Amino acid sequence: MTTQQDPRDPDAPEGVDLERPNVARVYDWFLGGSANWAIDREFGSQVLKQFPEVKTFARVGRDFLGRGVGYLARQGITQFLDIGSGVPTVGNVHQIASAINPDSRVVYVDIEPVAVAHSQLLLEREGLLGRHAVLQGDVRDPADIWKRALETGVLDPRQPIGLCLVGLLYFLGPDEPVHEMVQRYLDLLPSGSYFLSSHLTEDGVTRKEGDNRENVQELYKKTSAPFHLRSRAEFTAFFDGLELVEPGIDWMATWHLDEAASRASDRFADDPTFTGGLGGLGRKP
Repeated sequence: MTTQQDPRDPDAPEGVDLERPNVARVYDWFLGGSANWAIDREFGSQVLKQFPEVKTFARVGRDFLGRGVGYLARQGITQFLDIGSGVPTVGNVHQIASAINPDSRVVYVDIEPVAVAHSQLLLEREGLLGRHAVLQGDVRDPADIWKRALETGVLDPRQPIGLCLVGLLYFLGPDEPVHEMVQRYLDLLPSGSYFLSSHLTEDGVTRKEGDNRENVQELYKKTSAPFHLRSRAEFTAFFDGLELVEPGIDWMATWHLDEAASRASDRFADDPTFTGGLGGLGRKP
């Protein structure tokens, strides 16, 4: 991480890399947040020109996370491990879960220092730091994240946990052992736990005029984390050994859409394939 401050953003904190756009901060900008810098906003504007629906797509992904967490909370899951949690925005996991089960607990994990700092600040302001926890860590190291998550005292490894890897796996390339990494997390989870995840795909995706998503993928090669598409079959394989919750692997825009209001997803209800986003939830026997 560079410690150089961006002259366009003189208040940027020490330790934040502002030499390249950061995907967590760009996503925050797409969602209307403020935890981003000029380099992120400039990049986001370039993406918007190539793919005008990108801000709505970002909200579709956030809505999917919310519906998944809400479903798990209604199944009695009271503890969550959210990896790649990003910068806090409306509808955080602890807020959704606690609205259903007041005793819910969450450990947030992200590799981006801004995301971690903002998460800590949010929990401190709400008086919830301690009941929930925030860690800086790399999803590629399951043993380290699992060890430190348990050391917070927030999670009970004897009880089911909701593991969330939403909007994250497509930032790991085909040359990385991603399926083995996910399996390691699943092996660590206690029986009765759930795995909630999403992914971008080209399988069965429809196109509209002005949809230049190939250019977007090229743009992301300039960021801190280029993204990679996977087939439906490749994404489904992440759930091997789990009991898939109905309707199985589905488009994010329509997965359990009847369970919560979701204006962003409603826009694609007639053609959810256009989003190119798949989602799924599996239970560990």
